[in-house]
Amino acid sequence: MPRNAAGGLDKEQKPELDDAPITNRQSFSVIDSIRHIWSTLGLPLGALKSLQLIDDDRHYASSFKIDDLAHTTIALSALAAALVWSTRTRSEMPTVSIAKEHACAEFVSERIYTVDGKHLPSTFNAIGGLHKTADGHVRMHDGFPHHRNNALKNLGLREDATRDAVAAQILKWKSIDLETAAFKNGAVIVALRSFDEWDALSQAKAVPDFPITVRRFDSANPPVPPPSRSRPRDACLRGMRIVELSRVIAAPVAGRTLAAHGADVIWVTSPTLPNQPELDIDTARGKRTVQLDIKKTDEKARLLELVRTADVFMSSYRPGSLAAQDFSPEDLAKINPNLVVATLNAWGDEGPWAKNRGFDSLVQTASGINVVEAEHHGQGEPSRVLPCQALDHGSGYLLATGIMAALYKRERHGGVYEVHVSLAGTMKYLRSLGQAPENILGRSDFPKTEALEEFMESRNSAFGNLKAITHSARIDGVSVGYTTMPKPLGSDDPVWL
Repeated sequence: MPRNAAGGLDKEQKPELDDAPITNRQSFSVIDSIRHIWSTLGLPLGALKSLQLIDDDRHYASSFKIDDLAHTTIALSALAAALVWSTRTRSEMPTVSIAKEHACAEFVSERIYTVDGKHLPSTFNAIGGLHKTADGHVRMHDGFPHHRNNALKNLGLREDATRDAVAAQILKWKSIDLETAAFKNGAVIVALRSFDEWDALSQAKAVPDFPITVRRFDSANPPVPPPSRSRPRDACLRGMRIVELSRVIAAPVAGRTLAAHGADVIWVTSPTLPNQPELDIDTARGKRTVQLDIKKTDEKARLLELVRTADVFMSSYRPGSLAAQDFSPEDLAKINPNLVVATLNAWGDEGPWAKNRGFDSLVQTASGINVVEAEHHGQGEPSRVLPCQALDHGSGYLLATGIMAALYKRERHGGVYEVHVSLAGTMKYLRSLGQAPENILGRSDFPKTEALEEFMESRNSAFGNLKAITHSARIDGVSVGYTTMPKPLGSDDPVWL
């Protein structure tokens, strides 16, 4: 258990279930946020008595309450896992404990792991990042080759253009004009906005106020009881089968979380798409990896066979792209009348930007988060990014929470459920918590590597010795952690254990 500066044990918090509800989120504590999200999902309030939060101050040098978001979302996912275990085994709810410092460290998991003592080089921001325009600034995402090439084509530049050439060309554009052209042409560039400028957009109004959607899906098939596979008691989700089609950080974090609680997670990637090893190694922990090209009839059939006996189908591709390949919720429900279909995207399910590409850094930029962060730090910067990919990680744990809430409801009632989370929805929830006190802005960057040793583990992997952050949740009497270490994409067969 973490200790405070004086050497004593940090304060443990338990929710008071008889408190009056708090309507102003800016005064929410972590416990208030957990209670609000848990109760809105329709989950049993009595389960909250099993939660222990170890609150050890703030850690991030941010005006936003990222520390609280990390503590809240990881605690919710762990409590949901314990609820599923309790329901499946007909046992009492076990105690669930999470320390804030450990949760905050887990929000930077992709930055702090090493392979054979070394960090992998990043593929980001060779030409991307923040650029000045004729009337403001834009942010460009260049993490994937096709996004980079589309952006260069949009700017009228060759594929070997330098960063200086890109900056000079962007300077000729107005921010909104370039953003509009980029969305139209498959590039990923957004204008830097204030809160007021974001709030005036139709897209801002289309983002729901609550960050997780879980709903019963009315399929053509009547509800049926969940499959009666073996349900070992050693891990909360042992025996659960997850098909994950995902990219980058957010949805892979959700899959990794389900794997940490014992689920059999098959991460399906395409041999025709680029990967990002510096991210993939971290988020592949606990999973098996399969490569299938669903545009090939035989490989599509193998994926559909996995779906037929899965518990969860999770994806984070651009809205509409999988539906065009016969993987819409309606298609999947016909194949499996007991499926949880979970999706994650950037901007939400509704609104004019719903089908646009987007990433954590771009949602921060477009929504006003970066402008407000810069204003609070008072250094005269036009933009300041959050100290971690808070929207990615927060969305990943919220998606895992929604999936397990749906599994709990399915265990009791059967049927197909849809779960949806967006980066913009997580941003809206983080923003609704208000700004943290000004006096934390002078804190040094978190985390310091030497302070994380108690949270790290070293394991052998196909890439070498992997030293990485452990999952921050603890569940009494139940195993939590990763049984499988990362390996090259496509190393496994598309069959269930």
